[in-house]
Amino acid sequence: MKKNKTLILGATPNRERYAYLAANKLVRHGHDIINVGIKQGELAGQEILNGMPARDDVETVTLYVGPKRQPPYYDWIIGLKPRRIIFNPGTENPELAKLAREAGIETTVACTLVMLGSGQY
Repeated sequence: MKKNKTLILGATPNRERYAYLAANKLVRHGHDIINVGIKQGELAGQEILNGMPARDDVETVTLYVGPKRQPPYYDWIIGLKPRRIIFNPGTENPELAKLAREAGIETTVACTLVMLGSGQY
């Protein structure tokens, strides 16, 4: 399967959250998304998946889960073999970034919304 999707970890149907805004902006910019979170529902036309679904088509993981809640996801995120992980403001995590770099995954501390708006995504 071609790796071309962005996985949004921390997806939520709450319109006031940055993950919600990012999902919709990604779709408007023509990106395919995979929503993963603890909430039930739909976001930007895609179901929010719970747990840690197996995927082999993830190019980018964009994080909307704070560093204290990330450790249970470490092995799963690395196992997705994304090309990059975007640490959005408030999700910065040197431990996960180190694990990712050791696995050959690019890490970026940036805002997905700003990257999309400035053509850097």
